[in-house]
Amino acid sequence: MSIIKLNNQAVKNATAFGSITGLGSMIFIKKLTASSSATLSFVDGSNGVVLDDTYKEYVFTFNNIHPQTDFRFFTFNMSTDGGSNYNVVKTSTAYSAYHLENDSDAGLSYQTGKDLAQSTDFQILNNNVGNVSDENISGSMSLFNPSSSVFVKHFISNVNENSYDNYCINTYIAGYGNTQSVVNAIQFKFDSGNIDAGDICLYGIA
Repeated sequence: MSIIKLNNQAVKNATAFGSITGLGSMIFIKKLTASSSATLSFVDGSNGVVLDDTYKEYVFTFNNIHPQTDFRFFTFNMSTDGGSNYNVVKTSTAYSAYHLENDSDAGLSYQTGKDLAQSTDFQILNNNVGNVSDENISGSMSLFNPSSSVFVKHFISNVNENSYDNYCINTYIAGYGNTQSVVNAIQFKFDSGNIDAGDICLYGIA
């Protein structure tokens, strides 16, 4: 058993990190595994998916997402009609940090081609991943209070990729769905071609 001090105010006993109370918990909801899949969609109330006012924050984790087609962007969009349409208006910002395997190039740059300004387009989440066997994307995205009928729907994404030209690229995207309607479905896909392999897990933050 370990002793853990929280915020310099209290001491709690814990046998494992998952048993700590007071810090919030990640509650597993649903895992979708790609196999030459055109899209992966999480729709509230469908196949065990919860995406409602049960939680104020939802986290999607991306594990070894691999495209069938070379040089692709991994994207997402939101729906307010249970997945009939993925076309929520979004405004966002984007930047990437990059480092070449041979150490000959590195930097940090704002990504003007990946930000949105009141657009219904799918939001790009990565830089540009290839389809060589070892190339893939991993990371996560948080969606905040999608069931609010008052506020816009904030999201923050952080993904890493080993890209087609031997770069390690970390891309950070943040923005909001500019709607007061309840968001009840999320869809992920590549801008062209299928998701060859990988999985996306959905968690609620209690």
